[in-house]
Amino acid sequence: MMLPERFRVLVITLSDRACRGDYEDLSGPAVVSHVREIMDKAGWACEINSSLLPDDPEMLREAMERAGEMDLVITTGGTGIGPRDCTPDVIRPMLTKEMPGIMEMIRVKYGTVNAGALLSRAVAGVRGKTVVYTLPGSVKAVNEYMSEISKTLEHTFYMLYGTDRHK
Repeated sequence: MMLPERFRVLVITLSDRACRGDYEDLSGPAVVSHVREIMDKAGWACEINSSLLPDDPEMLREAMERAGEMDLVITTGGTGIGPRDCTPDVIRPMLTKEMPGIMEMIRVKYGTVNAGALLSRAVAGVRGKTVVYTLPGSVKAVNEYMSEISKTLEHTFYMLYGTDRHK
């Protein structure tokens, strides 16, 4: 199976406050920047779309249903334990295969410096042929998570598409 000629990417920011206009979404654009860098480094063309949603489980579920044609979906926000944090609760049941290792490693690595990082409930996995990552909503966390995801994303797509790259 061949990799896509052009990767379709969706970045979803979940934030009640950004939706209300209380502040500007900075984490979504940070994800977009990281994805562009990763794709450029791999030599892959990509089209990136972004959306901003409130912390609403039904709206996220609908966005994920519409994202069925995407190759990569990255959410930012809603991964904590706050009363409206719902991202992992919506995404996890939609995954066909979970990839717990990367999120566990990120929590441990950054949790040794900042214990608050251990409260993240972020998940990663695939939904059919769509790779999905859920990231916390701060730019600092996005940068930390994406620095680790960038190390494995190329290999993730090769594995997903059954491309044998083992020497």
